[in-house]
Amino acid sequence: MIESYLGEAMLKRAAEKKFVAFDVKNIRDYTLDKHKKVDERPYGGGPGMIMTAEPILRAHAKLKMKGKKTKVVMLSPSGKMFNNIMAAKWAKQYSDIVFICGRYEGVDDRVRKILKADEISIGDFVLTGGELPALVMTDAICRQIPGVLGDHASVEESRNASPRVFTRPEILEFPKATKATKTKPAQKGMLHKVPSVLVSGDHKKIEEWRKSQQK
Repeated sequence: MIESYLGEAMLKRAAEKKFVAFDVKNIRDYTLDKHKKVDERPYGGGPGMIMTAEPILRAHAKLKMKGKKTKVVMLSPSGKMFNNIMAAKWAKQYSDIVFICGRYEGVDDRVRKILKADEISIGDFVLTGGELPALVMTDAICRQIPGVLGDHASVEESRNASPRVFTRPEILEFPKATKATKTKPAQKGMLHKVPSVLVSGDHKKIEEWRKSQQK
């Protein structure tokens, strides 16, 4: 699941140019159980299964860190909310970031304590596992690394970007006009125009318009 996304577009190019490096570990490869079991029922009872500590800790021990400034993150819906400020800070501050992607009803809490992991969430909702949140954060962090986007000014928050963007044609007819039939009259397409300021050539007014459209 994770390798598929890391092997495409921006993240693939970033790895090829050695701006970043990824190391994906399958927890099942680090269990001593012949059935590759990684979960158990929780002590004290309760619904569902819990991911056991040993395979996760063994997998972590096999990671080859690039530096000494390492951060370990456990994905949790009850964790601190991730945002772009965090992404920029982590990209600058840490040489290695480890994401522990839980499943089932959670992870043995001793993993958090032993690895001194921070619990982080990407939103006030619950997902099947931590893989998608880990990829969301990886994407957000990597684009903050100088060189990953080519010109670092391409990072949206560093320029006067607007959520209202347009491209050709200047006048768009939609839906397409239809011919008259015996049962239906002809229908003309509605004309949707690009805001006139964007085609005015007045860069000062264009920048002012873009700023006015920012949320």
